[in-house]
Amino acid sequence: MFSFNLSPTTYDLKIMLTEPKIVALQVCPGYRKPMTDVDEVEAVANSGLNNDAHAKANSSRQVLLIEKETLDILHLQPGVVKENITTSGIELMKLQAGTRLKLGNEVVLELTKPCSPCSRMEEIRPGLLKELAGKRGMLARVVVGGKLRRGDTIQTVQNNA
Repeated sequence: MFSFNLSPTTYDLKIMLTEPKIVALQVCPGYRKPMTDVDEVEAVANSGLNNDAHAKANSSRQVLLIEKETLDILHLQPGVVKENITTSGIELMKLQAGTRLKLGNEVVLELTKPCSPCSRMEEIRPGLLKELAGKRGMLARVVVGGKLRRGDTIQTVQNNA
């Protein structure tokens, strides 16, 4: 028997009614340093984001994306949990590894795996590690490079899983 939830949560409604887009961009200038908010950044194929300390060839952890809706529920600002791309209107955690996303007019990312919260989250706020379990966002690699800008749209283009 099928069951339908006729009263979606506020989170579900925000996701369903919002065009998927980038709402914030951040780069990490160095180990354990706060993220730097940027309006645009160059994504480099098979590397990551320019001027980001985590950019590394052949890594499955080149870029971290998280949903603004998740940050809002947890009362966190973009960049606090060390993500590079804060999104809105797309349920990243429901996408599978291998899914490719087109951001803006040029950039294609391939999701590689969910990001597990690390103990550093406890430095931000006690209990945050547990609160972020299953919600920390998705890691990705850069398949096609190009310019990323705040406000760029996001489209699911294919799933290679």
